[in-house]
Amino acid sequence: MSLPRIAVDAMGGDEGVRVMVEGAALARRRHDRFKFLLVGDEERIKQALANHPNLRAATEILHAPDVVSGDEKPTQALRRAKTTSMGLAIDAVKRGDAGAAVSAGNTGALMAMAKLSLRTMPGIDRPALAALLPTMGEHDLVMLDLGANTECDARNLVQFAIMGAAYSRIVTGLPAPRVRLLNIGTEETKGTEELQAAAQQLKEANASLAMSFDGYTEADKLSRGDVDVVVTDGFSGNIALKAVEGAARFVADLLKRSFASSLRSKVGFLISRPATELLKHHLDPNNHNGAVFLGLNGIVVKSHGGASALGVANAVAVTARLLEENLTERIAADLASVGAETIRSSSRRKTAAAQDETAA
Repeated sequence: MSLPRIAVDAMGGDEGVRVMVEGAALARRRHDRFKFLLVGDEERIKQALANHPNLRAATEILHAPDVVSGDEKPTQALRRAKTTSMGLAIDAVKRGDAGAAVSAGNTGALMAMAKLSLRTMPGIDRPALAALLPTMGEHDLVMLDLGANTECDARNLVQFAIMGAAYSRIVTGLPAPRVRLLNIGTEETKGTEELQAAAQQLKEANASLAMSFDGYTEADKLSRGDVDVVVTDGFSGNIALKAVEGAARFVADLLKRSFASSLRSKVGFLISRPATELLKHHLDPNNHNGAVFLGLNGIVVKSHGGASALGVANAVAVTARLLEENLTERIAADLASVGAETIRSSSRRKTAAAQDETAA
């Protein structure tokens, strides 16, 4: 059974057409059900496809004369949405010509275009960017938001938790993922008013949702594997993500320097090479590539700009799995099971509390 075709922004990313086409070809070799709509410079795409006959047989090309640059402001990119490869890939999802879109281009522009074209789902105020992080546990960690929303209220955080849990159930297979809010401590009294209000609402809704909410977690515990979904605002999430990525590079560089420091160290490297290769594989961002914009009326996946062909293939595989497992429908069902009145903003809670106090 074939899946709806996936629109790929073939011009996005640091290396553009070559890597995006190679990644799609690798994904196609792994899963012959995949079909593609490659969007971008038609001649360049045809040249790249010449080396991949298996992909060419499952691909259509949509010519796009323009490309969104990496430093382009979202407002500028929006004005050119109808002529850029990124904009036309998203528009293909809106028109039903593709089931999902993948791009390695400008994140801000991709978010702006996707939100304007596809709109947010009923019951979702803001979409969130979610990604998978490696852990010491059996499963990767879903973390959101990672930069789409710098400021969030309690209502947003609760919606993010619902969406993140639905995503986690698909990628991990867990029936009830463990969900926590990122905070500066695990005590109930820690954190902002928004965090405390979100925690209270999630506790109240816990029984209605296919997840297990268990309070707060701290940034130094993200890699332990004792939580499946971590929810935060985009400002804190982006900082935490880059700190994790920086720590991983630090460890890798430190090991490389240590093993090259002496002859004895080089011999030690040869002995321990299987373990270091396993560590390298675990920390390689290409093996966890594919961040998802959750909460839209359609699936849009962001590949890392510097991803290799393997990374692009993994992003495509994530996209296909979300299509196959009906991510959008799952989120809608979870929102319906909770009910709009259960998800409240902290300002509404504060107003109600003030009214009760005045009445008393």
